[in-house]
Amino acid sequence: MSTNLLIWIILSPLIGAILNGALYFYNIKKQKISEKCFAIIGTLTPLIAFLITFSLFNRILDEGIVFKQNLFTWLSVGNLNIDMAFLGDNLSIFMAMFVTFVGWLIHIYAVGYMKGDEGFGKFFAYFNLFLASMLILVLADNPVILFIGWEGVGVCSYLLIKFYYGSKENVEAANKAFIVNRVGDFGFLLGVATLFFALGQIDLSFASIEANLANTTNGWLVFAGILLFIGAMGKSAQIPLYTWLPDAMAGPTPISALIHAATMVTAGVYMVARFHFLYVGIENIGIFIAYIGVFSALLAAIIATRQTDIKKILAYSTMSQLGYMFIAVGLGFYSSGLFHVFTHAFFKAMLFMGAGGVILALHHEQNIFNIAKHRASLPIISFTFLIGVIAISGIPPFSGFFSKDVILAAAFQEGHYLIYAIALFTAFLTAFYMFRLYFIVFVTPNGHKKEYVYTSKTITIPLLILAIGAIGAGFLNFPAIFGGSHFVDTFLSQLNSKTITLSHSTEYILMALSVIVAALGIFVAYKKYANFDLNKPELEVGFVGRKLYVDEIYEAIFVKGMKGLSKLFDKVIDDKIIDDTIMRISTGFVNVGKRVATIQNANVRFYAVFMLLGMTFAFIYLYISLGL
Repeated sequence: MSTNLLIWIILSPLIGAILNGALYFYNIKKQKISEKCFAIIGTLTPLIAFLITFSLFNRILDEGIVFKQNLFTWLSVGNLNIDMAFLGDNLSIFMAMFVTFVGWLIHIYAVGYMKGDEGFGKFFAYFNLFLASMLILVLADNPVILFIGWEGVGVCSYLLIKFYYGSKENVEAANKAFIVNRVGDFGFLLGVATLFFALGQIDLSFASIEANLANTTNGWLVFAGILLFIGAMGKSAQIPLYTWLPDAMAGPTPISALIHAATMVTAGVYMVARFHFLYVGIENIGIFIAYIGVFSALLAAIIATRQTDIKKILAYSTMSQLGYMFIAVGLGFYSSGLFHVFTHAFFKAMLFMGAGGVILALHHEQNIFNIAKHRASLPIISFTFLIGVIAISGIPPFSGFFSKDVILAAAFQEGHYLIYAIALFTAFLTAFYMFRLYFIVFVTPNGHKKEYVYTSKTITIPLLILAIGAIGAGFLNFPAIFGGSHFVDTFLSQLNSKTITLSHSTEYILMALSVIVAALGIFVAYKKYANFDLNKPELEVGFVGRKLYVDEIYEAIFVKGMKGLSKLFDKVIDDKIIDDTIMRISTGFVNVGKRVATIQNANVRFYAVFMLLGMTFAFIYLYISLGL
């Protein structure tokens, strides 16, 4: 069904970005615009986007329709036609719902967090643009328009990570994120190009691609599926393109919350789900995706157990949870993977925002042991942070239990017992390192009286709203064995997603095992850290603490390797071969030119001699050739 509302979901935050950007530049000279003006624009426009999305969501529920808006033909070259078109089906509206809602709450939080910052207006311009880019990505009707949003979130993350560009560390972190993501983006572009040439598509819409898949060979589909997933590896920080994610914590905490909860890193999971019709036909690639996901989840969890930076611990937890999502979509349980994206948005946004509140209270201290030594009384933040930690650990009835448990059950049902075992062990590590974080920051005795620190309502109110989601969001896909209706699975039925068909007794056993493993992780964390001696803190050292030296390995192989290769090209191939060959050839031509120039000396008698010689040779030739 045609509608004019889809574009306004995108335009709302985009207009906010333009207004805030223009006002910020005006304010640099005039200094007449208050933070309140920037805040109103910055928070109102995401709310408008959410309300429009919610209205379309209700119409889909009532009428079961699909919305589409074709603005114009953006590009038409030969057989390639690309429309600037947007799609509002169940999948895109489902994603847009929590992207706009959680994004709106993070914008409200940012008002309190960024208060007094000289770049307040600029921050909200970038923030609104980030949300608009994610909405372009989600609502795109074809992969080329999706790629515009894909690149948009990449550019905005770069701008926000290096927001405090006076720090060399921040700029390097932004450059790292930008460059690593370009590797993935190149794979994504090649994947789209492969589909175009393989299908001979005139129309590159998702519906048209799906309808024409039968016209190409399986080999091309496999190649396209791998290339597209390389893009997801970069954007969603999976092995081997994950090293940018922890460094991205250099930006202000609100951007960390937005990247990890509602935008950017979830884009890779969404993209694989959007191409579900492609991956259904190439199950081997799906299994490869699942294995990348489970090993990424395990690696991130292992590294997180020894980190001391509060935001980096949460960053690695995001990478780990994304791994669970890729397990689900890789095995064909697309709605289950997206359900975990949904629940994760609530508790991960809340955790990052809570961490930001602690960082503000402790004057931007991020080391968890130093935070513990100077602990402040932050009752609301402490309460909501605990809810988030319980949710991500998979304890019922919190949302993380329902969304993570179905992924574990999916791996077991499909017979991938190695994936199941690794994912279950990762669940233990998740409960351990998250409660390690909570016990150190909020519980471990430090011998000092806690002083109450006032926290702005723009920080605490969004936290409380997200806490409700972290507790109750799981009930939207309540399992049938408890009398639930699997609302999310039903709503996303277009994905041809697999569902759990295990016997009830098996499901009960798997659920119990999942809870026991999580409880064991909490118990180990409690025994070691609930009364930890802060005078002998853990140090960020050792093999695990140094992130398994992956950054150093990448530095040695790729960075130094490329530098060495560039020097080889510069000094040997460029200077010694290419330049030297060209110079020799040019010198030869110059020498030939000098010899030829000797006959161009303006001497009439010299020219007459050559004319005489020429005529003589001509007569001789004629004499011989005519036989005279």
